[in-house]
Parts: sequence; C-alpha cells; structure tokens
Amino acid sequence: MEYRNEMKTVERNLGYAFRDPELLANALTHRSYTNGARTRGTLNNERLEFLGDTWLDALIGEELYRRFPDTPEGKLTKIRADLVCEKSLAAMARELGIGPALLLSTGEERTGGREKNSILADAVEAVVAAVYLDGGFDRVRAVVRSLFAEKLAGDPDGMRIADYKTLLQEKLQQNGPADIVYTEEDETGPAHERTFIISVSNFGEKLGTGVGRTKKEAEQNAARQALGR
Repeated sequence: MEYRNEMKTVERNLGYAFRDPELLANALTHRSYTNGARTRGTLNNERLEFLGDTWLDALIGEELYRRFPDTPEGKLTKIRADLVCEKSLAAMARELGIGPALLLSTGEERTGGREKNSILADAVEAVVAAVYLDGGFDRVRAVVRSLFAEKLAGDPDGMRIADYKTLLQEKLQQNGPADIVYTEEDETGPAHERTFIISVSNFGEKLGTGVGRTKKEAEQNAARQALGR
C-alpha cells in the first residue's frame, strides 16, 4: 500500500511511531480509493473505523468516569457524545494533518473529500484502532488521553466542545477564501513545563495571539482572541 510522506506528519502530530506503517496507511485509505481496478484487493479503513469507534467510546467513557466522580450518568453520556461527535473528530483530524495524508479516489478528491467532516472523522476513528492494533491497550489509551486532554479539562457542568479554530475558519470563510496561518512566536519555561505563544493571521494580517501549555492550547486561545474581535 502507498505510504505517503504526509503520513509521517500524522505520526509526528499523533506522538506515536508505528512499528507497522501499513496499519497507518490502511487507516488513512478511504473506500473510494479501493474501488478502482488498479487498487482492487487493497484494504480500506472501514473495519478499522468500526473498531476505533468502539475504543473511543470506551476510553473517553473511562476518562470521564474517573475525572468526574460526582457527575451523573446522563451528563457523562452527553459530554462523551459531544467529545466524539463528527464535528469534534473532524477538527481533531485537521490538527493532526490527516486530510493531506488520505488516500482518495480522483473523483472524491475533486469533490473536496479531504475537507469533508464525515471522511475526516472516520479517519480519526480508524487511526485510533490502528494505534491499538500496533501498540496495544496502554499505548492507545495514552494517545487518546493526549488527544482529548484539553477538551477534558474544566468543570463538567459547563463543559461543551469549544473548537475556536474551526469556528474562526468558518467565520472567515463566510466572506470568501481564507489563508489562516498559526505561527509560534515564543516558547518559554523548562522542558517539563513549557509555555507556548502562538499568533494567528489571515492573509498576513495578525488577528490574535494565544498562550498555552501545549501548542494546540495556544492555537485555540489565539483563535478565541481573533473571534473576540
């Protein structure tokens, strides 16, 4: 199966190096890619998507159960649904760089498949399953915890998925194409407690600056400040 350089970017952003790169390539192969005669017999990510969906529900459910011992079952169910919904997972896929790494048919590519929320969300589920098959339970749990760490922080009574980067993109694209760039301005603190300062611009115009303990958190805060304008 084709292993694209963009897949290495996904590995880096994921913070997990696959022992078997074919599993990652499989997870990033859309069914449209396997429909052609030249790729007949190639595996797509549908079965991995099924397994990853199961693991996400279980691992996020476990994390919510442990973090919020006083929160009732109904509330936990709603929070989990928000965390693993299509829009949330698609936003995560964009942060991981999954879109450019996908293997799609020419037709799917022409219709914007790399930006479709459904395809991106399915790919995240498939990647989670690939991590499990490649590294086992402890590794997939660690990866899922890392991916959702920022979204799981805070008070469960007020918890809702606030993906400011996606909101900013949607807002700017209302007036036409956007060219949104996140730039690391500074990095301070000891290795075990870094602080990142990141700015966001559109066509070169700086719109906001954010600070965070991770780059993702700083980017979200930069987007939130830009939205505040």
